[in-house]
Amino acid sequence: MFNRAVVLLSLVVAADAFVQPTLFSTSATARFATKKEVTGEATTSAKKKGTNGEAAVNGDAAANGEASKDPCSFVVPILGDLHIDPRKMEDYSIGREHIKSIIKDAKSQVGENNVALVSLGDLGESKNCDHNPDNPFELFAGTSKCHTMAAEFLGSFDVPYEVIGGNHDLEGIDEFDSDARNLRNFLKCHGKETPQFCREIAEKTLLVGLCSTIFREATYTSHEVIIDDEQIRWFEDLLKSKPAEDGWKIFVFSHAPPNGSGIRIIQENHVVNGCCWLNHSSEKNCRKFIELVREHRCIKGWFSGHFHLGQDYQDSITFPTIDPSEGPYPNRGSCVFAQTSVMRAGTSRDGRQQSRLLRGSKNGFEICTIDHKNDGKVRVDATITYRDDSHEVGVYAHEDEAYDHDNYFKVYQPQMDDHAYVCAEDEELCMLTPDPITEETVAWWKLSCGRVLGVVNGMMLEFDKSTLAPLGLVMSADELLGKQVAVVDSGLEECMINFEEDGMDGADCADTEQDNSREQAVLVFDDDGVTVVQPNDDGSYWRKIVRNKIARMKERRREKAAVEFAQMFLPVRTEEEAKQKCLSTWGPYTTTSGVAKSTGVEGITKKKTKELNVYSS
Repeated sequence: MFNRAVVLLSLVVAADAFVQPTLFSTSATARFATKKEVTGEATTSAKKKGTNGEAAVNGDAAANGEASKDPCSFVVPILGDLHIDPRKMEDYSIGREHIKSIIKDAKSQVGENNVALVSLGDLGESKNCDHNPDNPFELFAGTSKCHTMAAEFLGSFDVPYEVIGGNHDLEGIDEFDSDARNLRNFLKCHGKETPQFCREIAEKTLLVGLCSTIFREATYTSHEVIIDDEQIRWFEDLLKSKPAEDGWKIFVFSHAPPNGSGIRIIQENHVVNGCCWLNHSSEKNCRKFIELVREHRCIKGWFSGHFHLGQDYQDSITFPTIDPSEGPYPNRGSCVFAQTSVMRAGTSRDGRQQSRLLRGSKNGFEICTIDHKNDGKVRVDATITYRDDSHEVGVYAHEDEAYDHDNYFKVYQPQMDDHAYVCAEDEELCMLTPDPITEETVAWWKLSCGRVLGVVNGMMLEFDKSTLAPLGLVMSADELLGKQVAVVDSGLEECMINFEEDGMDGADCADTEQDNSREQAVLVFDDDGVTVVQPNDDGSYWRKIVRNKIARMKERRREKAAVEFAQMFLPVRTEEEAKQKCLSTWGPYTTTSGVAKSTGVEGITKKKTKELNVYSS
């Protein structure tokens, strides 16, 4: 085992690394204090409740008035995506009983005021649940009925609850005509003053929640979890006011995890659609949260849901750093990130039905699994011991229980100078894939501008240049398989372009003084031709293809009208034939020409075959 004195937070992956089954054992690595340790300590007075929208906190943190209690101890069950379907309530009833039993025991151990429940959002099923006879097409998620029912459920655990909104909680699109009205209903049903929350659960220990507030108004996919600017400012101000040096410890809750968390994600869904991370489509705000984690070591834990994956994968929990012999320092501050599963069987992507349990004391905290398929059995997954206010030691309590048979959900993430890294960013010509690309090809590279691209599972992806987390799809497998990729310098030839062509009068060479990076072209090629992979206007490469649900709903209605028109006026006999005759076009159109001459769409408009295609968003 490596020297823990050298590494501030150590990672031990061994079945016998932690042998105590419960935090309440006084010999556990991160344990509750014994009576002897707290004898003579003054009990903490009850904290005054504050409003959610201020840096003040709500919730009482008294240690139940008993000197035998550690005032820093607390217990918090955490629920992942509920997706309540009023027709299928059995799993929720069973899961609730599991958690109520834990809550009852916790109250006797740490005091009633140091126990609370947290829900990570996505409260209702995103389909019609036979809940509205007047509208058989209305989605249940986001409706008044949904939030009323969810509030009743969350309020039935005999303990105060906190809740944040996920990407489905403002989906009441038939009932509410704006995100603002839908959000007001969400807050009203759950008795919240603001979307975010802050509760002092124990002495100098805060539970902080950040809520998604945009659905209809999302620029891209509605399933992106977006924390608005006002909440981000509030969060940053709160962190500044509660420094680690003063003994503050903060546990954060959001529906999706932040970029840089390193937890397991789903490439085939959330990566390609651009909805993995908080504020995924905004480069600045997407990276903001990990920057705050790095800066403020008072953040000790961050819990999220969103992916509907179980907690048996070891990378459902990630530590701030790892043994240097195993890879580079990921720089996650002092924060442990944890994925939370689901309660109902019909919402699970991998068959797991699990909730989280967070148990803390003045010495550290444990992250546990409540297994709803195993009579609510509690399993310790990781133990974190505080070394001082800014450093911890983390230990996994068991091996990865899903490692061998669930690699389908594992997404490759680059590490600096790993086996798949090819070409230095200062090379003039780099042949990235010497052989045609297959689904087994793994390669990644950095462009001179700092952008990171890679090939994995037959697709080209972009990765964050700071965290190397996957951002989104650049080119799909159907366009990439069987081809090769090269990167060549393109800036030197810029001044040799013929500007005498139409629309280029008076144009000058691009001014490169503001950007010291060399200009490069990413080329995908085979014997039939070369495709230029053009970046977006903001310099990124991943394609923000999926728009919000409202825009897509309107497009489907237009297409339906076109099908009905085709059935009336075209020589077709069936609706299916009519659908095959109907196509859609989208703007904005892109071209290297300075004159708008054509609105032709590749694959639809008949045109002369070109030797050079331009691939752009």
